[in-house]
Amino acid sequence: MAEDLEEDFEEGEASDQEDSHEPSRKGGGDKKKLILFIVLPLLLVIGAAAGAYFSGILDPLLHPAKTEKKVEEAPKEHEVQAAVFYDLPEILVNLNTAGRKQNFLKIRISLELESPLDVSKVEAVMPRIIDNFQVYLRELRIEDLQGSAGMLRLREELLNRVNNAAKPAKVNDVLFKEMLVQ
Repeated sequence: MAEDLEEDFEEGEASDQEDSHEPSRKGGGDKKKLILFIVLPLLLVIGAAAGAYFSGILDPLLHPAKTEKKVEEAPKEHEVQAAVFYDLPEILVNLNTAGRKQNFLKIRISLELESPLDVSKVEAVMPRIIDNFQVYLRELRIEDLQGSAGMLRLREELLNRVNNAAKPAKVNDVLFKEMLVQ
């Protein structure tokens, strides 16, 4: 019987120990539920709001007046004016050659102007532009005109010369309409 009492006592202590662990499990369960149902959704909402703010989605909601001004100003800044082209008269020059054989360059050029108001400015200095072009073109050799690099150098040099001659008018580009080396 003593053995039975000892076993009952030990079982009682064991059941007390198990019972003492049950409240801690429930307390841990309450903490997990708190994290799961309150903290986690709160973190998700804060994360989504931060993502929307930094991606710019919330800008129209937070600053409606600023976005309207930006929309109104954007077309004014990015309005593209129609390009204005001015055709120069055909230029025929003899090229610089070492031998007795003469080589000629026939070229038709169009200038891309920045604004329609520049047409009258370019026309006013047309003799100077033609003179600058002819002096430069007469010094060229056939080797200077060969390949895409030669054409690029020619375009840059002519653009530089026309902008210097036509100041304050602005020429954006020199376009070759026809170019014949004979």
